[in-house]
Amino acid sequence: MAAPTRPSAQQPADPSVGPPSGPTVEAVPGAQAVAVPGAPAEVEQVAAGGSAARDTWRAFRRQPLGVLSLGVLGVLVAVAVLAPLLADYPSGTGSSVLAPPSAQHWFGTDNLGRDVFAQVVWGSRSSLLVAAGASALAIVLGTAVAVAGAWWPRLDALVGLVVDLVLSLPVLPLMILVAALVGPSTTTIVLVIAAFSWPEVTRVVRSLALTVVRLPYMDAARLLTPSATWIITRHLLPAVTPVVVVSVVLTASRAVLSAAGLAFLGLGDPRSWSWGRVLFEAQQAGAMSSAWWLTLFPSLAILALVLAATLASIAFNDARDPRSRVRR
Repeated sequence: MAAPTRPSAQQPADPSVGPPSGPTVEAVPGAQAVAVPGAPAEVEQVAAGGSAARDTWRAFRRQPLGVLSLGVLGVLVAVAVLAPLLADYPSGTGSSVLAPPSAQHWFGTDNLGRDVFAQVVWGSRSSLLVAAGASALAIVLGTAVAVAGAWWPRLDALVGLVVDLVLSLPVLPLMILVAALVGPSTTTIVLVIAAFSWPEVTRVVRSLALTVVRLPYMDAARLLTPSATWIITRHLLPAVTPVVVVSVVLTASRAVLSAAGLAFLGLGDPRSWSWGRVLFEAQQAGAMSSAWWLTLFPSLAILALVLAATLASIAFNDARDPRSRVRR
C-alpha cells in the first residue's frame, strides 16, 4: 500500500478548506490598532492613515447639532481673532451712561459709558486664551500621567490614588484660595485651572489606556521592540487620541466657567477684559438688576461657548464610534 504523498509548498491550497474560525484582523498598511471583540470602540476599528478620520468626519457632518456647535465655536474664535476690527478697545468713559441697547450701542453701555459690545468682543480674547492655555496644560499633564500609569503597573496604584485624592477636594474654594494668595493675572488663572483639571483627564484616558495595553497587538509590539517610547508613541497614544480630543473640548469649556467665576469674584486679571470681568464690573456698579443688558450678553457668550463645546464633543464621540455608524 502506497504511502500518502505530502502536498508540496507549491501546490495551491484546497478551496474546500475555509478560513480559520474566529475573528480575523485584516492587515492594513500603517494601521495603528486592531479589532478585538469586546474592546472599546476606540481600538475596535482597523484603519489606515486618514481612513478613520474621513469616516468620523462623514458621520459628524450627518449630525446637525454637531455641525451647528462647531460653527458656533468657529464664530467665537473668529470674534476673538478679529476683535480689533470689530470694536475699539473699551477704555475711559463715555457720555451715554447705562444706555440700553440701541443702533449706536448694540449691547448698551455700562455705568461709565463704555460700550458693552466692545467689552464682550474683547473679553472673548482673554476667555478663549485662558480656555486654550488651561486645557492644553491639563491635557498634556493628564495624558502623560495616564499613559505612564497604564504602561508601568507599579505606577498605576499611585496614579489612581493621587487622582482620587485630587478629585475629592473642593475645587472652587481651593482655586479661590490659590488665586488670592498668588495674585490676579492671566497666567495665575491658567495655572490654577490646569492644576485642578488634569485629574479628570487622567481618569478618562487611564480607563481606556488600561484596556489598550492588554490587547494582542500591544503584545505583538512588545515582541518587535523593547522600546517603550516607540510603542507608546506609535500605538498607545494613537489609540487614546479620540478620548483626548473630547477631553480637550470639555476641559476648555470648564476652564471658561472657572475663569468667569474667578473673575466675577474679583480674582481675574484687572488689566484685560474677560466675560467674567464684565459681570464683575456690573456687580461692582450695583447695576445688575437695573441694567439687564450688563449681565445678559456676557452670560449668553459663556453659555454659547459651553453649550457648543459640550454638544460638539458629544457629536464627535458618537461619530468616532463605528457601532453607532452601523446603526445609522
